[in-house]
Amino acid sequence: MNTNEVNPANAINPINGALAPADQDAIFAAIGMIKQKLPFLIDLSKGQRKGMSKLGNKTHGFVRKALNVAAQNPGVLPATFDVNQMRSHTQLFEDLTPVKLAVDQLKKQLDDTVIGAGNQAYTAALDVYAVAKSRFGRAKLETAATDLGQRFRGRKKAAAASAASTPTSSTPPKP
Repeated sequence: MNTNEVNPANAINPINGALAPADQDAIFAAIGMIKQKLPFLIDLSKGQRKGMSKLGNKTHGFVRKALNVAAQNPGVLPATFDVNQMRSHTQLFEDLTPVKLAVDQLKKQLDDTVIGAGNQAYTAALDVYAVAKSRFGRAKLETAATDLGQRFRGRKKAAAASAASTPTSSTPPKP
């Protein structure tokens, strides 16, 4: 049975690939190298992220203009203001932005591939289960059908309980 025919989503973009252990090791080594090249990376909490300003195109332009003003008028700013530090932060932002874009694109592809591969594996498993519990596979695969069916145990009870607790339009809720 071709699992790509079972679910139309699988037919759209079937995934045919493998990741050899040596390739996986090479990927982890490359990730380690990236981390070594970026020793200044930080790890913010959700609260810290929420409280910080995010630079978009308009804000980035504002920062660049403010940097130019600060650099051209050093005597106007307080003595504690460090124009070089502002310049350094601005340059780091500009340097990391294209790297982040490339990593974001890779992450999206990785996420999509993991979802697709998982979907294809699960669809194939459902096909195996359907055959195992059918009259054609029942005699030879009864134990396997029972074992595979454990995945769905409690679903009927949960669905029945949900249906019983949800009032329908024909049955008014009890006061």
